[in-house]
Amino acid sequence: MIKPCTYIDLFAGCGGLSLGLHNAGWNGLFAIEKSLDAFKTLKHNLIDKKQHFNWPEWLPEMNLEINGVIEKYNKELQSLKGKVDMVAGGPPCQGFSMAGRRKENDLRNDLVKSYISFIGLVEPKIIFFENVKGFTLGFEKNKIKGKAYSKFVLEELGKDYYVKGQLVNFGEYGIPQKRTRFILVGVRKDIENASQEIADSFFTKIMTNRETFLSTKNLTVNTNLQDAISDLLKGNGTKESPDTKSYEAGLYSKAKSSYQVLLRGEVKDKIADSHRFAKHRVDITAKFKDILASSSQKNKDVNKEMRDKYNIKKHTVIPLDKDAKSPTITTLPDDYIHYSEPRILTVREYARIQSFPDWYEFQGKYTTGGKLRTKEVPRYTQIGNAIPPLFGEQSGLVLKELFR
Repeated sequence: MIKPCTYIDLFAGCGGLSLGLHNAGWNGLFAIEKSLDAFKTLKHNLIDKKQHFNWPEWLPEMNLEINGVIEKYNKELQSLKGKVDMVAGGPPCQGFSMAGRRKENDLRNDLVKSYISFIGLVEPKIIFFENVKGFTLGFEKNKIKGKAYSKFVLEELGKDYYVKGQLVNFGEYGIPQKRTRFILVGVRKDIENASQEIADSFFTKIMTNRETFLSTKNLTVNTNLQDAISDLLKGNGTKESPDTKSYEAGLYSKAKSSYQVLLRGEVKDKIADSHRFAKHRVDITAKFKDILASSSQKNKDVNKEMRDKYNIKKHTVIPLDKDAKSPTITTLPDDYIHYSEPRILTVREYARIQSFPDWYEFQGKYTTGGKLRTKEVPRYTQIGNAIPPLFGEQSGLVLKELFR
């Protein structure tokens, strides 16, 4: 029998990458995630429902912070040295993100060093690292003369691993959004037959394999927003939200695309999980109607005329285009207006755009605000931060091939 491939997921979030690796046949050892809410979602779906992880007895099955794990369980981690096939995941990206305010002194940027320390302790055979596009850009005041963090990581990991990093647009892999991320793959140098060519080949293989992979799912590269969410319209009818009694939730219509068929799977419920509609004021609904009717360009930020008319101060307000892929979804749902209904997207629509299947149920608050934004990770944020499982699965299949 072929021994199953094992991995550890760092900064695992709500489990998008782990779900993809699970679908690709990888076996999880454990996942490290600081947020209580995000870990609740991962645990509910991948531990309780799927029994995906072979969790070690020495590590609590709960939300944990990586530096605390390194400090408290240093000996246990060292005992795994050379026994783990892959360490996957990427540190939180807010300090590097183009969508927010890029901050060189953001403490979260230091988690890159925590990631490198973890790799040094466990010494996996393969590394799979993901981060935002802005990770490849230097900071103006950077102490290392504007060097991008990606170069720092490539240099540090390159001491012991053959590494290759490049930008990848997930939209080119069947995901219904344009979402470019920095992906890094590494192969430990002391492994027999390891080479730079093997690390480099990940990016050519995943591109070569995508058509065949998508065809096995009855999908194409060109899945658009309408393909993803047109069965989730509010116009289908509403019922009281199962998890928030004072809100309305939407009903399914018949599946209208193969993407919808795939993501709905065996779910038989009439109400999709987390498909709760926002309670917009009458004036907000009227404004959204006007923007949808007046915008000549969809998937673009509203123009100055519309901003002046409604005194819009928000950084981003984008009416979506049903016939195109969504722009990169952020953690802020009020950045986008649904393509045909005067409202923001629901959590389930967010999940569809990120390729989470409908059986994957999200836990915790829907939204949060104010000072709590730095502490809580509500459902929209969990999804906005995730790696799309459909891309994770394609990556997992190629990584397994490289590992063999």
